[in-house]
Amino acid sequence: MQLIPCPWCGPREETEFHYGGQAHIGYPQDPSALSDEEWARFLFFRANPEGPFAERWSHSAGCRRWFNAVRDTRTHDLLAVYRIDEPRPVIS
Repeated sequence: MQLIPCPWCGPREETEFHYGGQAHIGYPQDPSALSDEEWARFLFFRANPEGPFAERWSHSAGCRRWFNAVRDTRTHDLLAVYRIDEPRPVIS
């Protein structure tokens, strides 16, 4: 069982959390101006890197708050956890 450190509640079992997809995806300023292809690309196309990857998580069985985490996709190790209003930490 993996422990995920919630920024507000501290370490909790991973079953208390829900994955929310890639972090730092900006909503289009004028969605009605997008073509169907551009809209589909915004909705469905996400990065799939090997290594550190910024993700959104929700502590759904706890404080119910959203936060970001940088996870290594090769090892599933959490490299950093930070609140939505904080900048992404630099991971070397």
